Amino acid sequence: MSRICDVAVIGAGPAGIFASLELRNAGLDVLLLDEGREIDARICPVQDRSEPCALCSPCHLVSGFGGAGAFSDGKLTLSTQVGGRLEELVGSDQARALIDYVDAIYIKFGAPPKVYGIGRNTARLEREAASAGLRLIPVRLRHLGTELCHETLKAMQNYLSPKLEIRLRTTVKNIVAEDGVVKAIVTNRGENIGCRYLILAPGREGAEWLCNEATRLGLSLDSNPIDVGCRIEVPMTTMEKLTSVLYESKIEFYSQSFNDRVRTFCMCPGGDVIMESTGGSDPVITVNGIGYARPRTRNTNFAILVSTSFTEPFHEPIAYGKYLARLANILSGGVLVQRLGDLMDGRRSTQARLQHNQVEPSLRAATPGDLSFALPYRYLKNIMEMLQAMDKLVPGIASSRTLLYGIEVKFYSSRLKLTHCLETEISNVFAAGDGAGVSRGLVQASASGIVAAREILRRSGRESCPLT
Repeated sequence: MSRICDVAVIGAGPAGIFASLELRNAGLDVLLLDEGREIDARICPVQDRSEPCALCSPCHLVSGFGGAGAFSDGKLTLSTQVGGRLEELVGSDQARALIDYVDAIYIKFGAPPKVYGIGRNTARLEREAASAGLRLIPVRLRHLGTELCHETLKAMQNYLSPKLEIRLRTTVKNIVAEDGVVKAIVTNRGENIGCRYLILAPGREGAEWLCNEATRLGLSLDSNPIDVGCRIEVPMTTMEKLTSVLYESKIEFYSQSFNDRVRTFCMCPGGDVIMESTGGSDPVITVNGIGYARPRTRNTNFAILVSTSFTEPFHEPIAYGKYLARLANILSGGVLVQRLGDLMDGRRSTQARLQHNQVEPSLRAATPGDLSFALPYRYLKNIMEMLQAMDKLVPGIASSRTLLYGIEVKFYSSRLKLTHCLETEISNVFAAGDGAGVSRGLVQASASGIVAAREILRRSGRESCPLT
């Protein structure tokens, strides 16, 4: 073997980082690997320009130290109710304690003190949402902004660098197990790295790889629901009623036509709509959003996602999501944008109509077109129904000038069978984060990395050294 370590951590996103922080001073040889670059080298060549996605491999926005969260707008959702299934796996009390612990670490590395989602106005908005047929889930939320999120993660990288080996620009091809126990990992460079413990935290970008490896190794898998939808862009003033109190509104809706669960996701006041390349070795271009500590545009953008569960024999949600994204790519060369008024009238948007639209697209590279050619009717119907319901809570959100970008797809791995300490069916192999189907956000991803690390410390006879 080219190297032997005590613990190998695959993925330098929040789950991998927080696992490494927990293991840092325990006297264990820890190796943290990621296919992307160090955080300061993660520069998108076309961001802030009106050019199509360059399809970098790997995409700098989703791979590298910090994971996809490095270019998010840094929302720390301090709740067990949203952002993952940690509560289901470890119990309510432990989940709450872990979230508080994670929050304190983010503060230590630079997160701001202000918390949204508390106070009397939150309850008032919750009641108003209910009268509109919506469920508003009030959560405590700390907002970093893209720039401070980058600086916070950079501080974590600088802190960890002298304490363990961080090996970036390295892809893990295979996991080696014998008699149900992990033995090694094999990299794209042909290295065979032995390890006593392995934490799988590949993030959403590594979800397909993890699913393939789990199948190869004979692990039990359950399909996660697939989240597909559009990113919505409206004037910032339209959303101030919600964003000034909550910053991000977690709103849930069940459509009248299909009774599908529809929800808002990743609200970015004053932010930009962006493209990203995702999907590993067979990438597609999808849409996302970022926000800043100080508003950079006059718009607010957020996603409306439809969560769909399929029946047997369907078992490839990632492939299905990529298929839909690829339709939009074929039609537009990247991302489609359409005025809601045009969609309702059954016509494609044109550059001329967008030039006279009151909402100026923040993603200049998006191609005017018709989303109905890329998204199935069921998804579009659900999205339009939710916009109409939200318009009762926030008048103006279902205006003809509202912009819809497509498509947005969230790739989550099929759910692995895990114990309460996140161990897989292979002894000493743990799974954490979004790519493992455990979490859907920064905080619960970070907390899941800590769960795995603490179990490794317990088995190794070592004690955790809290950062807080």
